[in-house]
Amino acid sequence: MDEEPTNRPKDEPPGTEFPSAETLEDLVRNIARVRERIAAAALRAGREADDIRLLPVSKTVPEDRLRLAVQAGCHLLGENKVQEAHRKSENLADLDVAWSVIGHLQTNKAKLVAGFASEFQALDSLRVAEALDRRLQAAGRSLDVFVQVNTSAEDSKYGLPPGEVPAFLARLPRYGALKVKGLMTLALFTSDTERVRECFVLLRTIRDRARQDVPDGIGLEELSMGMSGDYEIAIEEGATVVRVGQAIFGRRPTSDSRYWPSTP
Repeated sequence: MDEEPTNRPKDEPPGTEFPSAETLEDLVRNIARVRERIAAAALRAGREADDIRLLPVSKTVPEDRLRLAVQAGCHLLGENKVQEAHRKSENLADLDVAWSVIGHLQTNKAKLVAGFASEFQALDSLRVAEALDRRLQAAGRSLDVFVQVNTSAEDSKYGLPPGEVPAFLARLPRYGALKVKGLMTLALFTSDTERVRECFVLLRTIRDRARQDVPDGIGLEELSMGMSGDYEIAIEEGATVVRVGQAIFGRRPTSDSRYWPSTP
């Protein structure tokens, strides 16, 4: 067992003892462990493990290790920062790998995403939808997208307030190059698993209600929710995509408190 890092936040969710992955064998081992836990969570929820997509999140992971990850079977990788994702997509263009952008997008970077990404999981404004659609139309491409919802009601988080989701979905059919697949959220970063679960239950509830009058051409089959510390809870509450980074690649050198807001 690796020594516990000193920068681990005191409120970090349970199940976050992430073994390092420096070799192909390490990655194969970690991926297998994650898939085993996905299967166990699916079984508890009466679901099929094959209905849940594992999205490995490779932010901050160097490219030499990503080459090993592709060898280990990772052919779709998620990145938070557009420029980092674009650089990696160019440097690893010789590999069979596609890219999912899962972080907030500014309109001035829409051209980059439209050029290389196969998926965008953080759509939360019509300005971004318009910018992406315009660039995609010009390139003759389409892009799978998820609408991000702020289920934790934190000002520091991106995403639509739950009450604005139906009206937002109603306006998306005009952007023909965007293929809406479902909803995405980030739960509270806390060791209180019930508060985490509430975020996932809320996203599922929003999706189920929106299905009643969703516009033609808008898909709401997918729920992207759950990360390394809470993906099993997310699966129990209906996740079809789980975004897992540290449980595959090992703990990052910076603690997750840098990426998540603190909670009381």
